[in-house]
Amino acid sequence: MAIARRRSRLTAAAILMAAVTFLVNACGAGGGSDAGAGTTTTPAAHFEVSSMLEPSGRALGVVDDKTPWQYGIVTTFTEEAGRAPDIREYYSSWGGDFDAEGNAFLWKHGHLPMMALVPSDTPLADIAEGGDDTYIRRLADQIASYDGPLALSFAGEMNGPWNSWGPEHAEPAGFVAAWKHVHDVFEERGVTNVIWVWTPHVVDSGTPAELRPYYPGDAYVDWVGLIGYYGPIDGVAFSSLFTPTMRQIAGFSDKPVLIAETGVAQSDQKQAHIRDLFRGAAKAGVIGVVWYDQRKDWPGGKQLMDWRIKTSVGALAAFQVESARNGFGHSFKSDR
Repeated sequence: MAIARRRSRLTAAAILMAAVTFLVNACGAGGGSDAGAGTTTTPAAHFEVSSMLEPSGRALGVVDDKTPWQYGIVTTFTEEAGRAPDIREYYSSWGGDFDAEGNAFLWKHGHLPMMALVPSDTPLADIAEGGDDTYIRRLADQIASYDGPLALSFAGEMNGPWNSWGPEHAEPAGFVAAWKHVHDVFEERGVTNVIWVWTPHVVDSGTPAELRPYYPGDAYVDWVGLIGYYGPIDGVAFSSLFTPTMRQIAGFSDKPVLIAETGVAQSDQKQAHIRDLFRGAAKAGVIGVVWYDQRKDWPGGKQLMDWRIKTSVGALAAFQVESARNGFGHSFKSDR
């Protein structure tokens, strides 16, 4: 009889435990599925980027308009540059889903993923006022679910009049409000694996706007990313292409500077320009150079340029020698 009563008590306890577990799971599932609820947050991402915000070395990266799974650019860059890229940057349109598996693939193979999030034709005012919050929350949750770091650039080249979010279409205050709102929603969702990269185009004749009004503030930015190309329009020396912009930015921010997109146009001076780029970047203390290894129209224009490394034997040799000589090549995995 004692054994029977004990078995009866154990059975009742098991049933009660199963019922409690069912209720807890049911309530948890219901709370997590409400993507539109402003107070609902997801668990914080497993990965924490705080140790990566002050890199100890200089990275070498590559950018193109392919998806993370389109790995050909990484293979080509590795062969041409003489080492695998530390940063793999790509573009993503506003409203699209985050490819957690593709980014995990990149990080597993030693490449820090960097996503340039392009708002396309979505007005910055709509973003700032919460009109796209359902999408922002979904994106934040998707990024948080990926157990690795992501460098995120939102609405890059905001000072470029050729963009629908640039000076001829939006005010600097509108850009800042949209940036802060996206950042705040990510913070509310408990996202800890994003490095926020503010990426203006270098100040030149085509982008003369002052940068200070576009800066969201140090609390909202981790890295400053500069975009500028060596060629017949922007400039043919680091001192004229990047230095003036870096000096302007130094007046309001001391965040680490990444050259987030650059290239050297094909010319009889390409070898010398590549040498100048890496020497100038090293002397300026940038944390990395991300190369656009493609043929592409000049930013804001229709003049086709060949930015690829391997346009000549001299250009290829200069890239390999000068990037290595100036210490470009840094694995972010060592910063975790």
